Amino acid sequence: MNAETINVLLIDDDASYFGITQHLLKQFSNKRFNLLWKDNGTKAIEELQNNKEINIVLMDYFLPEKNGLEIVKEIRQKNISIPIIFLTSNKNFKIAIEAMKYNVEDYLIKDETVGTILPRAILTALEREKIKLQIQKMEKEKILSEKKADAIRELIVTICHEFNNPLAAIKISSDIISKQNIQAEARDVLLQLNLNLSKIEKEITTLRDLDVSDFTQRNA
Repeated sequence: MNAETINVLLIDDDASYFGITQHLLKQFSNKRFNLLWKDNGTKAIEELQNNKEINIVLMDYFLPEKNGLEIVKEIRQKNISIPIIFLTSNKNFKIAIEAMKYNVEDYLIKDETVGTILPRAILTALEREKIKLQIQKMEKEKILSEKKADAIRELIVTICHEFNNPLAAIKISSDIISKQNIQAEARDVLLQLNLNLSKIEKEITTLRDLDVSDFTQRNA
């Protein structure tokens, strides 16, 4: 989203309300709104598919051919993820509940959108969308981190297994040799070998017990 301009798409077949909306958004001097207008759902969806600069949609319910709910449903079916505010001429809780099923951010009565109500509703909806995207990003990063941790754990198990088998064979061989009648010098070598084997086993245990999830979080 452009830092200076908020691009708003109004979907309404009433040309006079386009002028009213322009006036309402101009009253909010702290932000700059660029208002686009389409008078039916087909044109609006085409605009949304072609214009990626649109930040939010104002959707009238009573429209020709298809009502606002049908258009919102079609927008979502086309995987267009954009905040939508519903605008109606009267209160209808059934429509409001249906609208919320399609992740509509707000439901406003046209006659009640006086003063700064509409621009504030737009900014609130955009802020909620921003927070939602941040949460989604964090969740994706968490999933990737968990997958990375699982892969590292699997690698560690494999490494430990590959080390343990030859170590066990070496220890058995060392034990067999130590029971033989060997010179003192050779026995000292075996002693040093066993000490080194114990150190390696200790490091493998440390590696096996490593908290991989904590490591991946620190290095995410």
